[in-house]
Amino acid sequence: MIRYLTEDLAVHLIYFQVVVLAILLSNLVLLHRSRRHEAPGDPPFVSLLVPARDEEDNIGACVRSLLAQDYPRFEVLVLDDQSTDATPVVLAELAVAHPALRVLTGGGAPEAGAGKNQACSRLAREAAGELLFFTDADTVHASHALRALVAALVGEDADLLTGFPRQRVVTWGERLLVPFFSWASLSFTPLWLAYRLRLPALAVAVGQVMLFRRDAYEAIGGHEALGAAVVEDLKLARRIRAAGHRWRVVSVSDLISSRMYRSGREAVDGFTKNLFAAFDHRLLVYLFVFGWMVVLFEVPLATLLAVAVTGGQLAATYTLFGCIGLSLTLWLLAYREIGVPLYLACLYPATILANVLVAARSLLFTMCGRVTWKGRPLARPRWRWL
Repeated sequence: MIRYLTEDLAVHLIYFQVVVLAILLSNLVLLHRSRRHEAPGDPPFVSLLVPARDEEDNIGACVRSLLAQDYPRFEVLVLDDQSTDATPVVLAELAVAHPALRVLTGGGAPEAGAGKNQACSRLAREAAGELLFFTDADTVHASHALRALVAALVGEDADLLTGFPRQRVVTWGERLLVPFFSWASLSFTPLWLAYRLRLPALAVAVGQVMLFRRDAYEAIGGHEALGAAVVEDLKLARRIRAAGHRWRVVSVSDLISSRMYRSGREAVDGFTKNLFAAFDHRLLVYLFVFGWMVVLFEVPLATLLAVAVTGGQLAATYTLFGCIGLSLTLWLLAYREIGVPLYLACLYPATILANVLVAARSLLFTMCGRVTWKGRPLARPRWRWL
């Protein structure tokens, strides 16, 4: 058993990690290549759309950064989705100081889990833009962000443009949980293949950065067609791909930053809501992926530690250390892209463990109908085996 764990298994893990490394490197090339486009000579009118619920700590910085864009033709619309904090007050003050800002107010109580989708649908209906840019209230945008995004969308002839913002993480809960989705998407989604195959399952997107051509957005039914879907960004990307439209992922960590959650507890609750839903509630796929993550990133270190403690002999030391070195390389490259402090890459075993625990919580809470978000209960979904 020790021989298998220290040699044969490590060799197989190395083979797998080399494939993942090739995917990651090719993705990074594609992300940065998509930024090499000049701004269009006739810039399309863009509507910047922000749904906001209980965002008093974030909404001011977000809206000011959007209003400060150096793009020539745009509007900013924010919908206050029945906030219970000071968000309406902050928005009212911003509207007085910036007449170009349009503030909308959410309507009646939404269907369970459909609050954000209903808010985004309303924003889209009120928008006048040829392009629709959905972003979250927890983002801050560089002044040239919109110009760069429109240039990439037009240059790539895309119907949907998305990307991975720089994640600002402060508490340890945020540091261990927040970068995981971006890392996993960059490492395990072969974009060069996803762009060529009409496979919705390979489509990824980030709700903080979603720039649509309006005709494509309306053709797939927009947010209104999503009902109570929790991970609306993935659902929209998959619908875009299923309909045969073009989507592209671009490097945006120098353009947009975000602090998704304000505490470790918020991060736990947020990923409890999202993790199982991101797998479309497919139980066996979900269990396999997180089980494989443990094997891939925890077992080599655990084996090395066990042999060191027991004084046993390693069958092939270099294979174990090679496996661990490749793991560290994967995390370092992805974290560099999304702007996460690189020292956190060295803590990848703790990151995997934290996300496995939250994944178990997400599964349990979802199946028991106990998931809530910002004071609203989410509908219990129908899960499936595969």
